[in-house]
Amino acid sequence: MSLNADVVVIGGGAAGLMCAITAGQRGRKVLVLDHSNKVGKKILMSGGGRCNFTNMYAEPENYLSANPHFCKSALAQYTQWDFIDLVCRHQVAYHEKKLGQLFCDNKSSDILNMLLDECAQAGVEIRTDCRIDAVNAVNPGFELKTSHGLVSSESLVVATGGLSIPTMGASGLGYELAEQFGLQLKPRSAGLVPFTLSKEQLKPFEPLVGSSAEVRISCGRQSFLENLLFTHRGLSGPAVLQISSYWQPGQVIEIDWSPHVDLENHFLKAQEQRPKIELRTLLAELHTKKWAQVFTEHWLNSKPLNHYRAADLKAIAEQLHAWKILPAGTEGYRTAEVTLGGVDTDGLSSKTLESKTQKGLFFIGEVVDVTGWLGGFNFQWAWASGYVAGCNS
Repeated sequence: MSLNADVVVIGGGAAGLMCAITAGQRGRKVLVLDHSNKVGKKILMSGGGRCNFTNMYAEPENYLSANPHFCKSALAQYTQWDFIDLVCRHQVAYHEKKLGQLFCDNKSSDILNMLLDECAQAGVEIRTDCRIDAVNAVNPGFELKTSHGLVSSESLVVATGGLSIPTMGASGLGYELAEQFGLQLKPRSAGLVPFTLSKEQLKPFEPLVGSSAEVRISCGRQSFLENLLFTHRGLSGPAVLQISSYWQPGQVIEIDWSPHVDLENHFLKAQEQRPKIELRTLLAELHTKKWAQVFTEHWLNSKPLNHYRAADLKAIAEQLHAWKILPAGTEGYRTAEVTLGGVDTDGLSSKTLESKTQKGLFFIGEVVDVTGWLGGFNFQWAWASGYVAGCNS
């Protein structure tokens, strides 16, 4: 059996579906091929089942790439407000959680159903359980050998995603196709991922597993003010996921445990007004009893405040504002939300997402070396890059 289309999109995730919709609305005959048994699996699991579908403050500065300017054109061509308008037209109820993060009121399937409705209206054909065995350039266009037969198309859009969460069907096909057609790859690694700690590092934190604290976490010149979560394996929570994308093995992470309080002044004032209060008790007022117990037991010697010199209190304050830890590693692709690196943007047009060396070949979404922060930014890159490729394929 052979199939013909104007545009074939490999991958039925956020970027692939947006590309298919946009191309279909231009009157192109579009075929989406996905190796999973259903499309949009990552959409369904995102945001704890409520899909953090964009961020009101999405800007190029919220993205990591070897070329930080590359994402500017696509993000300007299709903004967060364009996607919010689509959501409103489909009457999908949503709310802002915090920091501009927009979530569905009900569930993630509202976003997936919206995209599938748009696909249906645009005449897009979707085929699941479709294995891609080979892709070849023909003159003109492309020929794909698939488990559904031979597929021919004028344009080919690669929207295969990254390597994160292999249980969702992640594969390296997109990277293989990039190399096949002469594009370079940037080194790939797990991003937005929890840190692991050694057994020795974990032991003191055992009483804190499951609890969280608002911190300012830093790595190099990058920092985030968010919640940190203690886990059985190490450290997680939004703060850790954010900074993990900037971390390299062997780098020390710095944590400010009291980002909103000048601890030195706080300690000195308390020493003056409540000289007999124990340091542990004072810290418990700022954090929790358990947190204060753990930190005074393992790193700080708790005494009544009138037993400390001003220099001692200053040193303790500095230690807690710049507490250093060397992660053993990360949990890897198993739990990573994104893949850092990927198809080198030098080989793609920033205005169209088309390969500079192979006419009609496009790369979009997570497979490209553009990675957003946590909080809806990666979805916005998917919508924007998908739209741009859909306009040009």
